[in-house]
Amino acid sequence: MPANARLDVADELLTLLRDTTTEPRPDPQLEALTLAVSADLPVLLWGEPGIGKTAALTQLAAALDLPLTTVIASVHEPSDFAGLPVVGDDPAEQGVPLAPPDWAVRLARTGRGLLFLDELSTAPPAVQAALLRLVLERRVGALRLPPGVRIVAAANPRGSAADGWELSPPLANRFVHLQWAHDHEVVVRGLGGTWPLATLPRLAPQQLPEAVDFARRAVCGLLTGRPGLVHRLPDNETRRGGAWPSPRSWEMALRLVAFATAAGSSRDVLSLLVRGTVGDGPGLELLAYLDRMDLPDPESLLADPAGAVLPERGDLRQAALDGVVAAVRARPDRDRWDAAWALLVRAVETGAPDLVVVPATTLATLRREDWDVPPTIERLAGVVSLSRRADRAAERVGAAR
Repeated sequence: MPANARLDVADELLTLLRDTTTEPRPDPQLEALTLAVSADLPVLLWGEPGIGKTAALTQLAAALDLPLTTVIASVHEPSDFAGLPVVGDDPAEQGVPLAPPDWAVRLARTGRGLLFLDELSTAPPAVQAALLRLVLERRVGALRLPPGVRIVAAANPRGSAADGWELSPPLANRFVHLQWAHDHEVVVRGLGGTWPLATLPRLAPQQLPEAVDFARRAVCGLLTGRPGLVHRLPDNETRRGGAWPSPRSWEMALRLVAFATAAGSSRDVLSLLVRGTVGDGPGLELLAYLDRMDLPDPESLLADPAGAVLPERGDLRQAALDGVVAAVRARPDRDRWDAAWALLVRAVETGAPDLVVVPATTLATLRREDWDVPPTIERLAGVVSLSRRADRAAERVGAAR
């Protein structure tokens, strides 16, 4: 067989190996990435070499039908992003324009695309400084990239990057940082020819105003009570190169909360996004604040205990019951006290009984002398007694050790 024919057979085999398909599959990482891309925020994927960051971006671009432009940041000069000065006929009158590189011109002509800045952590400080305007303002020299262009970058941790650098704080604070890790089942199924399908989130049009209002109330409510979180530059160089809170990153977090709310995204996806924008600590505080916003109004629960709908999650149900007891304590009244007991009975009937032990014990201390004990308390007596016996047994076991 001639050499050319052998290469043709080899090419046919390579084509078969590249022939893969996709399937809908829950993937919080991929959903967080597509949500941030939809929100038109620059995303930075962090992960060890070979983890599949580049492959994920290639598949994302194909799924979203966006032309992919890959730029290896570490092999470019600062002028490749800031623009090359071009001297004209009369610089004193016309100035010296900064000419953009060819890849930026192609993106501008196409009008849309996915710009992939790879190996960002191997770019020296001078190149990182030149990238600031590109990431924030979408400007390359004198050229502004069109709104249809989205920016995603990838980086390896400094310890595993080839001649790596820490990201400068100004550049790091312009990204949504997503930690990219492999999922064993996804990799095995992908090597078998089927990868997860990347799709843009479906935003509910009728929920857009409510989503924006919810996001603004959440972020502004948290920062009103925690003003120290508005801007907190980490004192550690490595942490400065990641997600940390600033007015800019809080604005990004607000946008992501609104998008996640309108898309009905899961808590796992929202957690990845907010922690990747303002950092783990502030992000977890925002998530806890969002949970408290979702709690039912204690007064509404007291007004109709028989028809009350309590949260399914145990921690949220406990917080809702504690809120009801706090409301009775703030405005004690016989009818409200009785209603609170009826609500605790409903909680026992619809969820874990042990969650009512603390609220029931506290509620009992609020009884006035002229208040009769409601019959509903008898339905809770066994639960409280059993819980106390279990606590005493646990204490005895602990003392024996």
